[in-house]
Formats: sequence, C-alpha cells, structure tokens
Amino acid sequence: MALDIEALLSHTHPYDVLTEAERTTLAAKVGLEEIAAGQTIYEQGAPQAELFLILSGRVDITDANGEVLSILGPRNSFGERGLMRDGIAAVTAKAAEDCRLLTIPAEIFHQLVKEHPEINRFFDRTRPARPRRKDVTTMALAELMTPNPLTCPPETPLIEAARKMRDLRVSCIIVTDSGKVAGILTARDLTNRVLAEGVPYETPVREVMTRGPVTLPSSSLVADVLHTMMERGITHMPVVDAGKLTGILTQTDLIRFQATSSAALIQDIARAPDSTALAGFVGRIPELLVQLVAQQNAHQVVTRLITDIADAATRRLLALAEEKLGPPPVPYLWLACGSQGRQEQTGVSDQDNCLILDDAATPPDDAYFAELAKFVSDGLDEAGYFYCPGDMMATNIKWRQPLRVWRDYFRGWINTPNPEAQMLASVMFDLRPIGGDFSLFSNLQAETLEAAGKNSIFVAHMIANSLKHHPPLGLFRGFATVRSGEHKNQIDLKMNGVVPVVDLGRIYALQGGLTEVNTRARLQAAIEAGAVSSTGGRDLLDAYDMIAETRLAHQAAQIRKGAAPDNYMAPSDLSDFERSHLRDAFVVIKTMQSAAGSGRGILN
Repeated sequence: MALDIEALLSHTHPYDVLTEAERTTLAAKVGLEEIAAGQTIYEQGAPQAELFLILSGRVDITDANGEVLSILGPRNSFGERGLMRDGIAAVTAKAAEDCRLLTIPAEIFHQLVKEHPEINRFFDRTRPARPRRKDVTTMALAELMTPNPLTCPPETPLIEAARKMRDLRVSCIIVTDSGKVAGILTARDLTNRVLAEGVPYETPVREVMTRGPVTLPSSSLVADVLHTMMERGITHMPVVDAGKLTGILTQTDLIRFQATSSAALIQDIARAPDSTALAGFVGRIPELLVQLVAQQNAHQVVTRLITDIADAATRRLLALAEEKLGPPPVPYLWLACGSQGRQEQTGVSDQDNCLILDDAATPPDDAYFAELAKFVSDGLDEAGYFYCPGDMMATNIKWRQPLRVWRDYFRGWINTPNPEAQMLASVMFDLRPIGGDFSLFSNLQAETLEAAGKNSIFVAHMIANSLKHHPPLGLFRGFATVRSGEHKNQIDLKMNGVVPVVDLGRIYALQGGLTEVNTRARLQAAIEAGAVSSTGGRDLLDAYDMIAETRLAHQAAQIRKGAAPDNYMAPSDLSDFERSHLRDAFVVIKTMQSAAGSGRGILN
C-alpha cells in the first residue's frame, strides 16, 4: 500500500498548521529512508542536513557517552536542535528497531520555520523572548550614573574644593589618591563639619572628608544603590570598576523615580528596633516575589532583589547584636554561602553562613562570637530563614574560626578531596561577605581559587561530585517524577533543575579561576574566558534561564493561591509547549554534565 505522505502530515503536529497546498508541496520534497536496527542515523558533532520524522520503529537519542536521553517512536520528529543552531548534530541518533523515516532537507526545514511562526515556535528550543518591564531600579548603574565625576587630591584646600563644586553645580567632590577613591566631601559635610565647626577654609579636604566611602561597580542594579543608600543613610554613591573611579550616582539623581517596594523593605529593615519587627518586614517577601514575577523581571533580577533583603536583615541583626553585646573583641566578617551567597534566593530559603575572625582572636573571644552568631541565626530563623539542616551556620564553632584556620580548611579540602571535603568545598566556594571587615576574605578567595585550579585531582573530584544531581529526564520524552510521598508525580525544580547548573557553573569558575559567585554571572564569565564553549555555554544559559523562571513562576502561583512556596511542580501544570521546552532544557543540562564528566567541558 502506497504511503500517503500528505495525509500523514495533515495529522502530525506541527505540519498540520500548513494549508493543503503547502502540504502537497512539502510532500513532494521529502525523502523516505529505511534504517536497520542498530544503525546510527547521525553522530554527535557531525554535519546535519535533514530533519527526521519517524513513520515506524524506534529511535534512541544518546549523549557523547552513550547514555540514552530520549526514546522516540512514530510521529516524533528529531534533529531540529542541530538544524536550528549551527547545522551540527547536538546528540547521537541510533535506530533501536528497524525504522522508516521521512526526511525533510535542511533548506526546506528552514523555509518552514521562517514562513510559519507556529512551526518555528514548535522547533525553536531557545528560551522564548518576552517583554521586560523597564523599571529604573532594575537598570544597570552604568545606565544612570554621571561619568567622570568631580575629583580632587587629599591636600586640596576646602575653599578650593567648595568653589569647584559651586562652579560645576554638583553636591559632592570625590577625593582621589594615586587614582583610587580615598574619600568623599559633600555639600552637607561643608555645612556640618566646616561652617558649623568653624574649620579654617585652608584646611586640606582630607581632614574633614568621609574616608573609605561605600562604592559599587557599574554592573550593579540601581536597586543595589537604593538599598545601600537607605540602609546606611548615605546620599552619594561613587562608582568604581577594577579599582578605577568611573562615575557617581546621587540621591538627587534618583528622586524623580519611584522606589520599588524592595527598597522600602530595605529601609524598614535597616531601622528595625528588634528581631520581631525585622521578621515582620521580611515576611513581605512573598508579596514582593509575586509583584516582581508579574512585572516579568528576569529571574536574576528577582533573586538579586530578594537576596538584598536577606543581606540587609543579616546586617541589621549584626548591628543589634553588637548593641546588646558591646563592641567585638577583634575584627570579624560574616559571610553567606548557598543561595544567599550566590544572590539567588527565592521565596523559600534556609540560612547558610559562617564567621571569619581576625587572627588576633584568642579562645576566650569565642564566647562573644558564639553569642553574636546565636543572636543573628535566631533572628534569621524568626524572620523565615530556617536553620540549615546540615548545621552550616556560624553557630557551629567549626564555622566560626580565625582566618588562619579557614586557610587550613581550604588547604586540607584541596589536598585531600574526600567526599566530605568535596561537599564542604562546593558550599564554601559560594561564599560572599555580608557584614564586618571585608579584608578578611579578599586574599583568602584569591589564594583558594589559585590553589584549587592547579590541583587536577581536586578538580576531578569536584567534577564527579557535581554530577550527582541528575535532571529529571524520563524516557519516551517524559519526566522522571518523584515516585511516592507528599510530592508524588512532581519534579524538584531546585535539586534536579537549578542545582545541576549551579554545580556546573562552580566547576567552570574553578577551572577558569573566575571570581564570580552568582551562577548566571559564572556562566557568562566562563563563556567569555573560554572555560566552556560559546555554543554549549549559551545553550546552558538558556536552559538555566528557562528552569529558573519556571521555578519562580511556580512559586508566585502558589503564593497567589495562599499556599507556601516550594520547589515541587507537577508537569501536568504546564502546557504541552512548556513541557516540551522544559524537557529540552533538561536535555541540555544532561549533555553538558556528560561533557564535563568526560573531560571535554564543551557541547559541540
């Protein structure tokens, strides 16, 4: 019996969107192939010139290591990823049974996706672009700052600095020494510290300037500026990139813009009189998450703003602790790890933190820091950042040690990469300073990255450890869901979706000696530094964006329904289109894991 190709296409999506005339034309241009069981249809990395549609039989899609990613049957198409990307096969396709395949030449395929949005939408596995709300607080600081701000050296007389400010009609002057920001002098300083105190006008600005002002890089969000200004009561933000002054942003510059609710929360938290009041402010995060997702902010913006609140809460609790306990006996630094360290907190987060003490600390000093850690961790728990199940907190004396001990920790983990060391190193490579003396961390981070990157055995163990979290891929184009319990028939978007990408990003950062801690920033830096191929890196970045945004949308939907947000989602909650693209995102992650595990680290 002759095969009626046109009739077959009319009942197979997405070819059913074509008109009868278009299907007739297409039917005349397709080919027909008979493939014997066991025969390879195409190899990963080989040029790809056709799209395939299965008429009968079974095709297995495998990665470079031969692991099955999908099992396809009649009416399934395959080969579109390579054709849509660069004409190079992204995976391997092999006939598991005798197969009859319809073949569509690449030029015909590209013509179809160009002329028919529905067909393009079906086959295009990149993250669909969607409009973003243009809000000043989610803009980069570079877009609003004033470049080349007014500067002067430390020995400049106050009268000369004031005249420069008057002539240029600016409210501050940045004091620089050898090209670096040494201080800032504002119009308010001239009023309060000079005129009111009768300071001679010939006095050098260094005598009255604010030393070591808070600065931010131009890549920061305007929201970061708002949060810092409101938390610390400052009105001017010098912008510094790679140690060089590049701009200034003042509160006056921002006064015409409406502050986001995240900035208002930061301000409330910075003024909270106690942990109970602070917990009330932090409790508004779910409402903020719903608002930010509804405004279609990118996931990295949403998680950054939410993490900023956790940072502010931590710093306020540190200040309240010092008010209660008195000044610390030696300098210290409070750091966050986990999602807070990576600036990736969502609507549900535990606390992961530690303390680095100055090497001048003595054993009796620990009594003070034990009380401080308990006060802060208890306050965070009261605010909804529940205690770490693994006790990875500063309340554990193991994670409350002098800098020299921390150096020994990292040195030991790198030199003896046993399973515990791998786990601890994975957590601690995501450290980010929150409050205290930041200088206690800068050299430690650089030393650790350099030592770890040079130890090939440690890197190999870290790679192996990073592959323990598997994307939820089932066979037959489905998902591997939880089999029993409270979350039966659901997928864990965190542990099986986000975490595998977090692990890969950490590996790329380690291999490339990259200082970024945020996962998306790590992936972008890895692409730029060549730590991962540009093609594979871009695919992984798209996959990560899709999964992270699906996770946030899921949490926002739960909150709107009055439920507590979590990371478990039923695939049935998604449309067929969303399920197809989400599964493809998991396939990309699996492929990149396979590449990392084989030592290639690329996706050809």
